[in-house]
Amino acid sequence: MATATAPDTLTRPSVDPEEVEKFSRIAAEWWDPDSKFKPLHKFNPVRLGYIRDTICEHFGRAGDTPLKGLRILDIGCGGGLVCEPMARLGARVTGVDAAEANVKTASVHAEQEGLRIDYRHGVAEQLLEAGEDPFDVVLNLEVMEHVANPHTFLIDCAKLVKPGGLMICATINRTSKAFALAIVGAEWIMGWLPRGTHRFGKLVKPAEIRTALSEGGMTLREPVGVTYNPVTDQFSLGSDTSVNYMVVADKA
Repeated sequence: MATATAPDTLTRPSVDPEEVEKFSRIAAEWWDPDSKFKPLHKFNPVRLGYIRDTICEHFGRAGDTPLKGLRILDIGCGGGLVCEPMARLGARVTGVDAAEANVKTASVHAEQEGLRIDYRHGVAEQLLEAGEDPFDVVLNLEVMEHVANPHTFLIDCAKLVKPGGLMICATINRTSKAFALAIVGAEWIMGWLPRGTHRFGKLVKPAEIRTALSEGGMTLREPVGVTYNPVTDQFSLGSDTSVNYMVVADKA
């Protein structure tokens, strides 16, 4: 997630051969379903299915590599848990993160997997400053609640979507239920995440996303809820958006 201090300019940091072993170890942690990233691994199957199906429906795609030819940007890409599946589906993927260690980790893991992904160290506004061509799809996943100004961040992200393209967002709602489950439950009781990972005042409501993306020339669809079932230990899509939710925005 893009919580670290960004560089002055967008970079593609190289990994020194002496660093490969270190970042390989970190990559193993990112990709270990029983590590501190366990919640992301639990959430990832339903999230990836939603992203794939949404993109395929919008662009009329099918087959084994339905995203072939599409340019996808993953803002706040972390260790590449979404970038790699998108690349396997045929997309040309750019992953950007404000934490250089995440970018190096993701790069090492992608190389180990034989995948070509354009990983960069920086933030969304630096892509704009660099004159980056807009993308078919911008993925904004579990990051907006960690940036300094979500409203400005979302507007910047909207500028990176080409006409006819999509932005797919996933975040946590700012509700009392979200505080009880996503903060008290997940962080304080279950220990799924380190305490302080989420701050209640930084959580973002669907209406706030709608306002920002409307300013950015995008139209928000109805949000979809993501709920956790402790009996099956699985997440699923539904109508309850009071805690986790995902939403799609279209650019005319």
